[in-house]
Amino acid sequence: MTHDHAASGGGTLLTAATVLVLPATAAVHLLLVRRAARRHPAAGRRGARSAAFLGGLALLALALLPPLGPAAHGDFRAHMTQHLLIGMYAPLLLVLSAPVTLLLRALPPRYARRVVAVVRSRAARAVSHPAVALVLSTGTLGVLYFTPLFDTVMRHPAGHWLLHAHFLASGCLFAHAVAGPDPAPGRPGVPARLTYLGVAVAVHALVAQAMYGGFHVHVHAPIGQVQQGAEIMYYGGDLAELLLAAALVATWRPARRTAPAGAPA
Repeated sequence: MTHDHAASGGGTLLTAATVLVLPATAAVHLLLVRRAARRHPAAGRRGARSAAFLGGLALLALALLPPLGPAAHGDFRAHMTQHLLIGMYAPLLLVLSAPVTLLLRALPPRYARRVVAVVRSRAARAVSHPAVALVLSTGTLGVLYFTPLFDTVMRHPAGHWLLHAHFLASGCLFAHAVAGPDPAPGRPGVPARLTYLGVAVAVHALVAQAMYGGFHVHVHAPIGQVQQGAEIMYYGGDLAELLLAAALVATWRPARRTAPAGAPA
């Protein structure tokens, strides 16, 4: 991995954008919380969920700002750490903050109905299904690290930004599909979601082990960096997926069984 002038300039722009966008996003979130509290005072406080959202933004800042952000252009270990923060840890916190629920409570009814229509649309159901989210988040790792795609992306600032956007969006989709507290029409039951999570764990482990062993890896970086990056993916990914499983258990509400008509109470 090389850190050329184009990457340096792109990193400067990304840093500036991060400094502007993340605080603005936090301000919008707090404004929505205030409006939701006015409209639905009986809904309870969102202290824990707001803390989760702001924590997710903090992890994004940690990943994108110096020293980690610039280092990720030239050090594969820093890149992999950045990948985990943007694609796994930050999405989990952002999703657990239930942003869609907040939006529905803060918006006027006519706009809230439009959001509900989008959530219930076929496109939203398809892209938020665990199988699709799994392919987008975990299934693309082999294409990224075992083809020339990674080196190509790292040579162009715009490609690097798109890679960050992909990690974040696909990570949020998978976290939402598995354990999101927001409404998700058509989401499969807990056993199915645990199965998809288990597949994600297995794929992450296989990719990390293949990368550590140097099997068809297409990353131009020192062998030591690639192996240490693989270790970061292996152990860091396991921890993130364990936290996701814990979130699934914590947000799971078993369906109540109704007694058949005529049965004794």
